[in-house]
Amino acid sequence: MTTLTRGRKAGIIGVCVLAQILIAVDMTVLHLAIPAVSEALHPSTTQALWIADGYGFALAGLLITMGNLGDRIGRKRLLLSGAAVFGLVSVATAYAPNAELLIALRVLLGMSAATLMPSTLSILRNTFTGKERTAAIGVSSGLTILGFGLGPLVGGALLDHFWWGSVFLVNVPVVAVLILVELAVLPESRNPRPGRIDLVSVGLSLAGILGVVYTIKEIAYKGLDHWDVYAAAVVGVGCLLTFVLRQPRLSEPLMDLKLFGNRAFSATIGVTVLAMFAQLTVSLMSAQYFQLVLGWSPLKSGLAGLPGMGGALVGGTLGAVLVKVLGRAGTVTLGCAASALGFALYSQIDLTTAYPYLVVTMAVFGIGLALVLTVATDTVLGVVPKERAGAASAISETATELGGALGIAVLGSLLGSLYRNGLVLPGGLSAAAADSARDTLGGAVQVAAQVPGGQALLASAREAFVGGLQVTMLGAAGLMVVVTVVAWVALKGVPKVLDDPAEINEPVLV
Repeated sequence: MTTLTRGRKAGIIGVCVLAQILIAVDMTVLHLAIPAVSEALHPSTTQALWIADGYGFALAGLLITMGNLGDRIGRKRLLLSGAAVFGLVSVATAYAPNAELLIALRVLLGMSAATLMPSTLSILRNTFTGKERTAAIGVSSGLTILGFGLGPLVGGALLDHFWWGSVFLVNVPVVAVLILVELAVLPESRNPRPGRIDLVSVGLSLAGILGVVYTIKEIAYKGLDHWDVYAAAVVGVGCLLTFVLRQPRLSEPLMDLKLFGNRAFSATIGVTVLAMFAQLTVSLMSAQYFQLVLGWSPLKSGLAGLPGMGGALVGGTLGAVLVKVLGRAGTVTLGCAASALGFALYSQIDLTTAYPYLVVTMAVFGIGLALVLTVATDTVLGVVPKERAGAASAISETATELGGALGIAVLGSLLGSLYRNGLVLPGGLSAAAADSARDTLGGAVQVAAQVPGGQALLASAREAFVGGLQVTMLGAAGLMVVVTVVAWVALKGVPKVLDDPAEINEPVLV
């Protein structure tokens, strides 16, 4: 096994962070560009939803497959290939001439992103051990969360000066730097006896996860009274159940269910799902609050959210230090408690809240989120053999995706219901205008700009949204209190330092 210098290790962390930031920025940057895309390409309502969600669907559906593929062909090779495809597809996406092609290209972007996510975590797992690995994952997690804040910031700045495709072209120079640094510093790592990938399991996992994620998102968008929601649920659950029953019968399973027999692994995955259920909702609601309630521009809203990203960077850095003092259970519990406090602070926001209060709220929440994700990610990777690092990373990332999708569906639907119940419509609105105003706060803002008495509608819509936000955030705070207790009980006794598990085949490092 080659001994790596400190400088090369720093470069490896840099590569992983750059890849993760690229994914994070691309997940959020399109949200700001949707109005410009709609004006240029005139997508239908359904097409607009697929433009926004196609990336996430492909990413979530292929994580498990790509994690296993990296274990078999080499994580460096998969990361290089995925980055090259990501860059090429980004150029094509920027110049998509119609909505249909844009949807297809967004799906391809999600597929290439699925090669990057598990590769970066498994590379960190194979490069670092013990306390050094915890610290490396902490820095990587903190900077990656910062990437989610850069998405709206970069997108707002570009859209102020260029056409919508510019938000994709910005990927190209980042990919070029990423590939050059990868070639220079990354060692190759893989399972030396990988076995054959079971293609039936690939199909089942893809159909199952896509079916479940589609069901969750469609419930959030249009409720339960649509046949395709039930069809997707049946297909998704059925395929996942078949997938789980098939794995123990395979000599080389796509998902090693024995991993869940490890209490630290299964407990951490469970806490991750519950934590992300509550936490991903904040970014969605914050964007609406800044832009539609306070009336700030996308660029100003992106800048306003930076304290939360700064808190995440601090939390990620502190994670490794706190594990030494508090242990893994104590650190994750502290992170969950900080997140619960952040939600409680969010629940007190109203139409006249001063920005310094928001700064404190975002910072507290960001620190808590980073503590949870840093230690959870390190724990998942630390309790599995290096040769299965890609598969374990994919399971962790899939849990994150599913938890976030569930949170947006359930808590987003709760906020929408509270908003509609609290909205008071002025007289004289057409049926179409009334439906648009009831549907979303954004719809109410558009209607208010076009009808007499629009200011009264706008005031009522903003009050209804803030009232719904307060109740939703309070509910999320209560959920995080429960997660805090679960984390303490489930992770109690997990060692501070997770030594590499005994394994028959040592991964190849070159």
